[in-house]
Amino acid sequence: MQYINLGKTDRKISKLGLGTWAMGAGTAWDSEVDIDKSVNTIIEAVNHGINVIDTAPGYNFGQSEEIVGKAINEISREDICLITKCGIVWDREGALFNKVGGRQLYKLLTPDSIRKEVEDSLKRLNTDYIDVYMTHWQAVEPFYTPISEVVKTLEQLKSEGLIKYIGAANVDYNQIKEYIESGQLDIVQLKYNILERSVEKDIMPLCIKNNITFQAYSPLEQGLLTGEFDENYMPKGARANKFWWQKENLKKVVWMLNNWKPLTKKYNCSIANLALAWIINQNDNINLLSGASEVSEIKENVISAELEIEKEDIEYMTKLADEICAN
Repeated sequence: MQYINLGKTDRKISKLGLGTWAMGAGTAWDSEVDIDKSVNTIIEAVNHGINVIDTAPGYNFGQSEEIVGKAINEISREDICLITKCGIVWDREGALFNKVGGRQLYKLLTPDSIRKEVEDSLKRLNTDYIDVYMTHWQAVEPFYTPISEVVKTLEQLKSEGLIKYIGAANVDYNQIKEYIESGQLDIVQLKYNILERSVEKDIMPLCIKNNITFQAYSPLEQGLLTGEFDENYMPKGARANKFWWQKENLKKVVWMLNNWKPLTKKYNCSIANLALAWIINQNDNINLLSGASEVSEIKENVISAELEIEKEDIEYMTKLADEICAN
């Protein structure tokens, strides 16, 4: 496993991290929770050198955090860099976000709300501290909280020893600049994969310039880049309304992945391995979050972290992606 520093700190994190959104299951994933399988998957990830475990209260209303909490009872706490988030609530009023299973979620980053969220997360996670505390989504009107005030609250939690590092997810370029101007920012989490590369224009260079770790989520476009789906697949749950899962776009992706197949033989790997390795090989500032819900998926994902794809093959993969993104 390859490791990098978290932001400007000396904390070492694995280039490959484990995302636990799907472990929370529920309506968003059209699946039932399997607690034992999920706990074993987290433990297996750590056994393979993955020390970044990412979760959030909004992943099925705390269910994902509770599963992670059960798993870390079986792991040396110091061996993992635990990430959870704040800013999405369901038990108090905020700016409308979305509905999951008929329950309304809200965006809210007031100091009092952040304080309540961190206390609730610590209980669900069964831990005394959170390594990286991250704003999940940014505050908007009519419940807007300035980023400077959000950072002040997070730094207070840090001074109390409840959190160690500060992160921000789903931010734009100007918001990242505000975080930097307001205080320490260690990690930024945004969607990034070979089909979704808008962050390359200005956000990724900004992170590199300021020694902020860039953490990529949805690296397989919710499973699409595994190569396991044909053009006739009918998406459900969280995939149903996503751009690349629509029939006309799905057909293009299947064409691209079919053209990757010679590379799977060259590198003795899977389509999914190539998609993950493509991200890891972009630069040394990237941490990649990949979801898994069973032990076999951990073993498969770890292969990706060890693949060194030749420059011309990276360029070939990118060229094919450019073709389908342009049409």
